[in-house]
Amino acid sequence: MPQSTNQTDNSVRIIAGEYRSRKLEFPSLEGLRPTADRIRETLFNWLQGSIAGETCLDLFAGSGALGFEALSRGASQVDFIEQNTSAVNSIRANIKRLDAKQGNVYCSDAFAWLDRYAQDSKQYGLVFLDPPFGGEMLARAIVKLDSVNLLRDGGLVYIEKEKQSIGDDLPSNWVEVKSKKAGSVQFGLYNILRSSE
Repeated sequence: MPQSTNQTDNSVRIIAGEYRSRKLEFPSLEGLRPTADRIRETLFNWLQGSIAGETCLDLFAGSGALGFEALSRGASQVDFIEQNTSAVNSIRANIKRLDAKQGNVYCSDAFAWLDRYAQDSKQYGLVFLDPPFGGEMLARAIVKLDSVNLLRDGGLVYIEKEKQSIGDDLPSNWVEVKSKKAGSVQFGLYNILRSSE
């Protein structure tokens, strides 16, 4: 179980939009690694014109940096999924501080949440998929996301991972829009095409 102290001693700043330069605080937790500013800036440049009015899912939310950046840039809703209660409390506090009423937080394991909401009528146009590095979580999440009905046809998935090429793990209907490396981090944006039957 990740250890944390009561005080939040880490923060990131929102890059642009309504909440530009506002600080997001988050606790010190093992494996919690907010997406670097440079990567977030590149990602949201890619997404320019696609964010406003979009329904987004931040599946391994951690600090919530990706989801809050989306809210700041006009997303109509962001659902944050995070299993660590300290991180969840921090996201809730940041939602309150920013008065970001379009943000919803679910304290849940990501896979349990996907199982529970897989048949929900809600569909997302953008999913942020940035699990802790190492292990099989990313591969499992890709398989699970591809099998559930949470992504609308033509929806986008952002993936961030360590070192190896992202493409090795992807279903054939996940079409790369953009990808890049920053140091040891590989990140990319993928368009999800559903076959019409």
